[in-house]
Amino acid sequence: MTKTKRYIAFALAIASLAVSSCRLASGELTYDEAAESLKALLKKVDYSDESSYITASDPHDAIVGRQMPDISTYPLTAKGDGSIDVEIASSTEKAVADTDSVKTDSWLLHMALAFNAQMPTINGQTVSVSIRPLASGTATDYILSGEYVPEAFTPSNELWAEMIKSKGIPIEMAAKRLCGNTAGLLIKPEAYEMMLEKYTEITMQTALKAVIAGDLLMGYTNPYTSSTGLNNLICMLYAIDPQNLTSEKAASELSAFQALIPSTSYTTAELINKAANGTLDCLSMEYQAYSFKSEFRDWKFIPFGVRHDSPIYTIGNISEEKRQALSLFIDFCLRPENQAEAKAKYGFNEFDSYSAESMPIDGGMLIQAQSIWKKAKDAGRPVIAVFIADESGSMEGTPIKELKTSLKHASQYISSTNYIGLVGYSSDVRIYLPVSRFEAAQRNKFLNAVDYLSASGSTATYNAILVGLEMLVNAKKEVPNAKLMMFVLSDGDSTKGSRYYAFEKVEPVIRGLGMPIHALGYNVSNNELKELAAINEASYIGTSMDDIVYQLKNIFNAQM
Repeated sequence: MTKTKRYIAFALAIASLAVSSCRLASGELTYDEAAESLKALLKKVDYSDESSYITASDPHDAIVGRQMPDISTYPLTAKGDGSIDVEIASSTEKAVADTDSVKTDSWLLHMALAFNAQMPTINGQTVSVSIRPLASGTATDYILSGEYVPEAFTPSNELWAEMIKSKGIPIEMAAKRLCGNTAGLLIKPEAYEMMLEKYTEITMQTALKAVIAGDLLMGYTNPYTSSTGLNNLICMLYAIDPQNLTSEKAASELSAFQALIPSTSYTTAELINKAANGTLDCLSMEYQAYSFKSEFRDWKFIPFGVRHDSPIYTIGNISEEKRQALSLFIDFCLRPENQAEAKAKYGFNEFDSYSAESMPIDGGMLIQAQSIWKKAKDAGRPVIAVFIADESGSMEGTPIKELKTSLKHASQYISSTNYIGLVGYSSDVRIYLPVSRFEAAQRNKFLNAVDYLSASGSTATYNAILVGLEMLVNAKKEVPNAKLMMFVLSDGDSTKGSRYYAFEKVEPVIRGLGMPIHALGYNVSNNELKELAAINEASYIGTSMDDIVYQLKNIFNAQM
């Protein structure tokens, strides 16, 4: 080879390396390139296969204990001190405390504070209200479980009360509306114009047609927890089969629809991020929330479904004095000046001309619809998931015990049609359970493998993630149509050092493989875990140990 040719060859090699390096740095890897990079990175990772120690025998410990977190996990934002005090569980869009980031979701809280300050009386006794903010689905779960039953409940819409009523729990409407709101389809301008041109009008029925035709990318939230998500689900089923929302036709067409949309979002914030990143053309949202989202100012809002007028109910057999106290508070909220404030400052009481769609709804049907959705949401595709559990020294004692308990409890909500693996990590990485279908034997192995988790050493988070990714890549070869995902459960940042990969090194591989990584931070709000989840638009939850079982249950309902 001549000197000139050697120079050219050398220059080409350097250019190739530069391009690869640039693409790696920017995260622009194809799936195949990411898989090759994964192989190279794994050469530095120490990991062992511990699965030979795990048996399929019946687990030693039964899954027992509370399924809901202690109610103190969701503290009161207003605490009344009257002789007669009524505790109200309220949906979060109107009852959370003011913070620097949220100043628009506290109308009912401020109503309670102003009402209590007036010290009203009944028969000479002072009256007050206490407010506990809870997502409507979460409050419903508490009431149905009996682990916390408030004296009054104001969800976003009437659907949750119908579910409670269907279980024989005494619930009585005290007022049909505290403040006006609606759910709606939020559509970006170009999609809006396309829908009008091709489908003439924009309804849930035409939106379903557009999704199935490949004209629209739509997203919505978990109907087990979200009022808008539940409303959205019922409207879809009604659009498919108005005669029978739970028919085979409704289930079949819902499955076909689900095959063409991104995975269901765990929270509205997660859904908004997907839309802001350009993943969605259309999403469901309440008008009150939309009114404060400047990034969606040019998107069109189309109301749908039942109204979200914050009805309020009494639960159980509360005393006549407490009924009167609640009535006084309702009258206070409905004063013209307070309704005007709800509109001007908090985004409520718009679209008052919108009438709720007439749909045959009862609580038993709603519960059945949720079950239909859970089966249809993956459109017949199995889910392959690998759990990555932190076993580092900081997890010693209560944290590792609670992690093990939460994994065991939450495993009840994983379908037997899915495929599950388990990895533990501290300084090194251990495969406790290779990926396999979650039938009885694998379920027992999972429960027994969880017992092997123990805390010591450093936190090789990204080393463990690489091992989990390899397990998913290999499983995809065996089940090519599966949905792949990972769950990382940790209480802190990864350890830095030459033995341990950092976020920046593995991020392009994760992005290139396109596998969502759901991250749960135990007792922490962890920016590193947030960034990890954001790579492929997965869920991040910073939660307490007491709350983790419930949060995992809801994620599994949404994703598995």
